[in-house]
Amino acid sequence: MGETMPAGRFKHARIRASLATFTSPVVLGRSLAASAVAAGLLLAGLAVPAEAATNYSAPLRTAARSLAVAAENNAGYDRARYFGDWNDTNRDCQNTRQEVLVQESKAALAYTSRGCTASRGRWVTSWDNRVHTYASTVQIDHTVPVHEAWGSGARYWSQARRVAFYNDLGDARSLSAQTSALNSAKQARGPESWMPPANRCAYIGQWIAVKIRWGLRVDSAEKAALIRYADSCPNVRIGVTRV
Repeated sequence: MGETMPAGRFKHARIRASLATFTSPVVLGRSLAASAVAAGLLLAGLAVPAEAATNYSAPLRTAARSLAVAAENNAGYDRARYFGDWNDTNRDCQNTRQEVLVQESKAALAYTSRGCTASRGRWVTSWDNRVHTYASTVQIDHTVPVHEAWGSGARYWSQARRVAFYNDLGDARSLSAQTSALNSAKQARGPESWMPPANRCAYIGQWIAVKIRWGLRVDSAEKAALIRYADSCPNVRIGVTRV
């Protein structure tokens, strides 16, 4: 029998910045606490390289057009070698996958053992508005896939920065629980070749925000798609803390 605890379960405060005026159901209600930006950037022992964090804010269409263009270079990509896996950065026995499940569950969680691995809860996946009660039916998606990040600039980063990207709990738009079948369908594709069936404007805003947050470039086809979608969406303001 699983152990049942409240979704918060005495966790340390963790800032996951959200898009206040333009958001999907998954990240609705998470507020940006400006006074805790530094805490959001420190991944409890995973130091992001020491560039000073800066804040970015612009309307969606302006943000889409601001992205720097460069051809993708995916040579040498090795996910396990260069990005690692989910980490338990605060040593509370819950790795990044579990932290996202805790943050996004809309009901009390049941755990398989010691409060470390969630087995049941209530997750509403933003790509299809589907309700899930079993953790095994969702995967944690990198909004900007790791392969895409590698080809868009991460291949030149330090190892610490790549691992920090993989485990980014500092912005709720970076990682989210999604229906396993849709996440598998997406794979490493960008908006120029794959879009979710629901909440597409929110998805475009999240993609752009993550690219800006991590200083990642876009290729020409990707930028054209982002601009096309952004021009058909509400021109809301995007706020991002760069790292």
